[in-house]
Amino acid sequence: MRNRYLDLLRFLAIVRVVVYHVTGWATLTLVFPAMSVMFALAGSLMAASLTRSGPAAVGRRLRRLLPSLWVLAAVFVPAMLLTGLPVSPRLLLWLFPVADPPANHWGAVALSVIWYLRDYLWFVLASPVAYWLFRRAPLPTLLAPYLLLVAIEAGIYPAPPVLREFGLYFGAWLLGFAHHAGMLRRLAGRVLYPVALVLAVVGGAWIVGHPGPRGYDLNDNHLGNALWSAAFILIVLGRAPAGIAWLTRSRLADRAVTVVNRRALTVYLWHMPFVVALTPLVDVVGWSHQDPLGLAIRVLLVFALVGVVTLAVGWVEDVAARRVPELVPAGRPRVAVPPARGHQLR
Repeated sequence: MRNRYLDLLRFLAIVRVVVYHVTGWATLTLVFPAMSVMFALAGSLMAASLTRSGPAAVGRRLRRLLPSLWVLAAVFVPAMLLTGLPVSPRLLLWLFPVADPPANHWGAVALSVIWYLRDYLWFVLASPVAYWLFRRAPLPTLLAPYLLLVAIEAGIYPAPPVLREFGLYFGAWLLGFAHHAGMLRRLAGRVLYPVALVLAVVGGAWIVGHPGPRGYDLNDNHLGNALWSAAFILIVLGRAPAGIAWLTRSRLADRAVTVVNRRALTVYLWHMPFVVALTPLVDVVGWSHQDPLGLAIRVLLVFALVGVVTLAVGWVEDVAARRVPELVPAGRPRVAVPPARGHQLR
């Protein structure tokens, strides 16, 4: 059964990512650290799959992840080859992105969001071992990515890029494991709130003391990002409500959450090319980043264009998930019933 609260969090995260990429407002990364939330939700789902299916869950998760990437690559890789991208064996990374796939000058910007799939892929591959460790030593396993990141940021361990990503986002993925196991929900308020407060204060202080080129943008501050995001996840998952009845009472809101959840990967992959393509066009008519009306128009145009592409290719996500393909997901997911004591929502 679907947990509609988790669906709502994913909906908000996707919308926040798109709005941030259009507006560039660094404050949005602090108000809602969307990428860490998305990794935490994915980690919870991965833990549920491993519980049900064991290591076979890895293949199922990859099957749901890669086809949407291949559709994107079928459009943009030929376009990049025609505009200067050299042919090389690295093009195979567009099929299985364990490293950043090659891109030309414009493709590197328009397709920059591919890093999320690269990290997601590594986290899925690492999950069977990580889940085995987590079930035997939860707290040391949870702490490991954060300690790794501290060592990297302090210069103690000059880690390769992939390990830096584990330090930055795998902690959120493991917090998803803890959510699935019910650990976060069982934490007493006298423990959860002080821990979240300490993480937020330390992370916030590090962000203020180490501003990046865009100011206090989480994306420019790995350690601050990890700590601030961990505090946010502890609250939104550790004190998750049993249900959100108001959502099912609003037909429009309920449908919007369903559609975005069923098409989350399509929306994520395709929004950035439209952000990049629209920027010079809207600048011509004077809709600058300082103009609230211009920003609102940019956001609406990006969502409209993403909606068109989603109609065209979003059904690939249905095929990958072995659902009946739909142009617009119409079926209302079953709402999760509050679990009996000792059982966890899946």
